[in-house]
Amino acid sequence: MSKVGRRLMQGNEAVVEAALVAGCRFFAGYPITPSTEIAELLATRLPQVGGRFIQMEDEIASMGAAIGASLTGTKSMTATSGPGFSLKQENLGFASLTEVPVVIVDVQRMGPSTGMPTAPSQGDVMQARWGTHGDHPIVAMAPASVGETYEATVRAFNISETLRVPVVLLLDEVIGHMREGVRVPDPSDLDLVDRKPPSKDPGDFLPYADDGSGVPEMAAFGTGYRHHVTGLFHDETGFPDMSPRTADALMRRIMGKMEKNPDIYRWLETDGTEDADILMVTYGSPSQASRSAMNRARREGIKIGEFRPITLWPFPEEELRSLADEVDTILVPEMNLGQLRLEVERVVGCKAQVRGINRTDGDIFKPDEIYTAIREVVQGE
Repeated sequence: MSKVGRRLMQGNEAVVEAALVAGCRFFAGYPITPSTEIAELLATRLPQVGGRFIQMEDEIASMGAAIGASLTGTKSMTATSGPGFSLKQENLGFASLTEVPVVIVDVQRMGPSTGMPTAPSQGDVMQARWGTHGDHPIVAMAPASVGETYEATVRAFNISETLRVPVVLLLDEVIGHMREGVRVPDPSDLDLVDRKPPSKDPGDFLPYADDGSGVPEMAAFGTGYRHHVTGLFHDETGFPDMSPRTADALMRRIMGKMEKNPDIYRWLETDGTEDADILMVTYGSPSQASRSAMNRARREGIKIGEFRPITLWPFPEEELRSLADEVDTILVPEMNLGQLRLEVERVVGCKAQVRGINRTDGDIFKPDEIYTAIREVVQGE
């Protein structure tokens, strides 16, 4: 396993080492810039811990293989970038409906289409939430540093196992390829979670029965439990049932388990919001430039606070809405033309003016350009 203590790590490397510590023992993927290092490293590291690596023929098959491995009781992961993430969406929807735990790493790059494979972007924010069709439960996290990527990867497996949902790690090319000093914790200090096993004998087990938590117990294939898995709407037995009553109950349960358990996935940070007139909503790698700009503005007496949702989906609506009551302007820097800004506008309504600070040129944010946007708000421009 990875050495405990302070290490210089790349973001993609942090994903690998954290996944192994979290218990990942299967990876299926297909090389794609800028996530390829994850596959390369796991091809070496997984066999060292008794795991399995397989390079599939495409991204659709990679997602399917990860789902299949998870059904055997194995913690599983796949990794990709924008075009590949698009191809995974059908099987991602399958995992959502069949409630199969799986972690998907999307190291975002400029798009659409082939775009600029080596340039950073945050263009997959809405795809992470709504990429597959139909209402579906999903968790997506956007870490802002290499160290946070390590922690987010461990959390991703815990959340996926606890709620039986796909969890997406939305890195971007900057985070994926940046190197930072990371404190690698002792695995014994981490709280690791496994899916809830059956509490009944095989003859009495219903694979999609609700025990009140909204999250059914999960039996592994090959352990003597009858477990039918289908992408069709299904009843507690797992077999197809497309009656309106069953469909409605199933949808309300799989979406309701998210509403019942927000503490499992909620993760955000705030700073300087107590007396702020301006609020910066920031996520991913732009958070580092934003923090530098905000610190400069504070030294000049500008009352600006930070709201940083690390878990983007489900979006922390209540927390943002309460802060919007106290500020005049909300700034949202992101490497797209306003994907999260749309969500911020929806949540705050008319409580505050929402402005985007946007880049779509494949370059990273500089603190000066965010500071300039802050000054423009102060000067009323």
